[in-house]
Amino acid sequence: MQAPDTPPNEAQRLQALRELQVLDTPTDQAFDRLTQLARDLFDVPVALVSLVDQNRQWFKSHLGLSAEETPRCVSLCAHAVANDASLVIADTLDDARFADNPMVTSSPHIRFYAGFPLRPHGDLPVGTFCLIDHQPRELSARDHLLLENLAGQAEELLRQHKISADLARTAKRYEALFSSSAVAKVRIDRAGTIIAVNAAVFGLLGYRQPELIGQNVAVLTPPEIAAHHNTYINHYLAGGRPKVIGTGREVEAQHKAGYRVPVHLAINAIHDDAGNVDEFLGVLTDLSDIHATHQRMQKEQSLLKVLHQGITDYQALMSGERLWTFLMEALRDLTDSDYALIGEVLPTETNRALKIHAITDLSWSQESHKLMERLRSGNMMLTNPDSLLGRVFAYGEVIMTDDLYQHKLRGGFPPGHPPINNYLGVPIFSAGELIGMFAIANSQQPLSQELIDWLQPFTDTCALLINLYRQMAEREQVTRDLAHARDQAEQANRAKSDFLSSMSHELRTPLNAILGFAQILANGKRHPLSDKQLRQVNQIDKSGQHLLSLINEVLDLAKIEAGRLPLSIEPIHLQSVLDDACDTLAANANAASITLLRCRVPANWYVYADYTRTKQVLLNLISNAIKYNRVNGRVEISAQQQDSTIWVHVTDTGPGVAPERQDELFEPFNRLDAENSTTEGTGIGLAITRELVNRMGGEIHVESTLGQGTTFCFSLPVVRDSAAAAKPPSNAPKRAASGVRHERRVLYIEDNPANQRLMEDIFDDVDDVVLQTVPSAEIGLEVIRGRLPDLVLMDLHLPGMDGYQALAAIRRHPELKHLPVIALSANAMQSDIKNGLEAGFDDYLTKPLEIDKLLDTLQRYTPSRGSA
Repeated sequence: MQAPDTPPNEAQRLQALRELQVLDTPTDQAFDRLTQLARDLFDVPVALVSLVDQNRQWFKSHLGLSAEETPRCVSLCAHAVANDASLVIADTLDDARFADNPMVTSSPHIRFYAGFPLRPHGDLPVGTFCLIDHQPRELSARDHLLLENLAGQAEELLRQHKISADLARTAKRYEALFSSSAVAKVRIDRAGTIIAVNAAVFGLLGYRQPELIGQNVAVLTPPEIAAHHNTYINHYLAGGRPKVIGTGREVEAQHKAGYRVPVHLAINAIHDDAGNVDEFLGVLTDLSDIHATHQRMQKEQSLLKVLHQGITDYQALMSGERLWTFLMEALRDLTDSDYALIGEVLPTETNRALKIHAITDLSWSQESHKLMERLRSGNMMLTNPDSLLGRVFAYGEVIMTDDLYQHKLRGGFPPGHPPINNYLGVPIFSAGELIGMFAIANSQQPLSQELIDWLQPFTDTCALLINLYRQMAEREQVTRDLAHARDQAEQANRAKSDFLSSMSHELRTPLNAILGFAQILANGKRHPLSDKQLRQVNQIDKSGQHLLSLINEVLDLAKIEAGRLPLSIEPIHLQSVLDDACDTLAANANAASITLLRCRVPANWYVYADYTRTKQVLLNLISNAIKYNRVNGRVEISAQQQDSTIWVHVTDTGPGVAPERQDELFEPFNRLDAENSTTEGTGIGLAITRELVNRMGGEIHVESTLGQGTTFCFSLPVVRDSAAAAKPPSNAPKRAASGVRHERRVLYIEDNPANQRLMEDIFDDVDDVVLQTVPSAEIGLEVIRGRLPDLVLMDLHLPGMDGYQALAAIRRHPELKHLPVIALSANAMQSDIKNGLEAGFDDYLTKPLEIDKLLDTLQRYTPSRGSA
């Protein structure tokens, strides 16, 4: 038996078959009528509509044959499909291809076969229309033409079947898009009458479907708009410019209960085949949560503004005797209250008393006005512990009620007193001591524990200001004491850092001269050096750079051992810090002909660590792996999670380290005889790395095989809290988008993680700028030498080399001396700015950072280049 061949376009043919959506569908009378007609016309027992699938032939119609499908390998139709031509076999027993075919030798005992390929779409045959007889017979030319016409009719039926399936699917989609949509949708006719609504309208506006069908759509709009609603539709139908139709905007819808719901309304005009407007579809998106969030944000901003002004303008407010009035009015605004008071709790011989500093005027008569003045002036103390105020200032209780007139502590209101609907009294504590209270009445907000919690920053600020107020009489002495304590602390800090400062200054001063003159000699144009002299000068510069690196690492190690290196432990995104470190050293790896392979870890892997110091650990390990490697070697970074820790592995293909000497790797200044090689190093990088990992709660190990390479692995604690890990990584440098767009590259040298995040957030909205952040000037200089940025933002107080020293190193280099370098510092005195500009910075920006000024400075020194 000869099995049918597989057509060269089999994949496309099978795709065309599946797109018909006919396989395994129920019996269809239209197809059966067609095959019955063929049986009658040709007087044959079997007529089939056969579709050749991947491993079978399946019959859409199989009159005269009980089987619904057969294997493809025994299918005669598959031969016709493979050759993409009609196939007529007068006697199968005389054809060597089919004489031993099971379909011939056993049921259904095929002796005659005639099949014509079915191509319902294009030129891809998906099956055949075929005739089968149990006796040999011939097929005339007229019969062949008739069979071809029947096959054409079968092709049309297949096309109609696909159209019906597509229409059914489209109808289901429409039903899902309209009736089952979670968004409220309304269909109206040209007259504005509602003809259909979905279930979401009830959830949004409270109306059920029968209540709206046949009503004018104006029933869903506020009264002031309802009367003009039909005018808008008629205006649009008359060709006027649409205001909502086709554009969408935020409006208010009228709820069945009478209140208004903020929504985004989008109305689309639906046209008939002639292009005329047949009906309109309105889509209403609930904006209630967004509006509520906006109102909460406004409240939060108001709260922050009050706290900021209360603290920063304390002296001015106090000198003008406006502090307490400012706080009271702020409290009223924050809580939407008619009345408020703020007072200070003072101890008495028996209990406590309340001295009112500010109170809203509640007077209703001449006498009550005088009483309010006495209370406001502080000449009158409140001492009753069993009143609504007394329970707060005497016992520190929170008193909250929405029915003041039925409250057991209400002492009664005289005739004419303004009505009080609700009341909230909150005690103010400082270090467990009751020092004050505030109260509000007639608040438009619901009184609840949630409101009290939200006001806690305000309460804490009041506690701070009350304490400051109490200390005014002793302010000068406190100021002197603070100044004396500050002087002592500064003197102690200076004494602790004298050695490090002296070492840094005394060693860097001659070293800067050595490196500077070496570069002058190397780059001299008037008196060029010979090749031998140039090699000697380059050796001076190389050795000087090595000494400078040693000095910086010694200072860094000294800070760690002295406990003077602060860490900011927080959840950090592991992939971000891995990419950041690899991107920084990519140029170094390329220069050394080393392949740098980085892993991709799961997106939800976060660790508790200091981002800057974790990056420093990675930079030290990857840099060593590049330096101590073989030519055309490989460095691979990988990670795996074990219980509550994540282990990061840095593997190289270098010479390896003998097992008996691996413990020496972490000893300061021990380079395992590498000092006799051409590879530069200080010998304390791994010592610093181990101290940093240990201080971040991790471990570090080394595994090495002589002649095969070395793996350093360190661990960090896993972040288990999904909420803490939900924050997107903010420390990693922003990357350039792919494409041909010319982008401005800005290098930011800053060791403070919070400042790094702030700058990255700022530059996130600047489309054509790529920001790269590094934690030290030393790393920054390496990045600049690897790839020149368009601008450098430089913090002045940096670990190791400070901003002034980094600027000097940049200006000494002939290729870098014109690079724009902007100082960024919290030293904001005029003398600081003057010193920075005189030192050679192109500009000097101060902290807190003014974003507009930063962006103006960026545009001034690196104008946008646009697209290529």
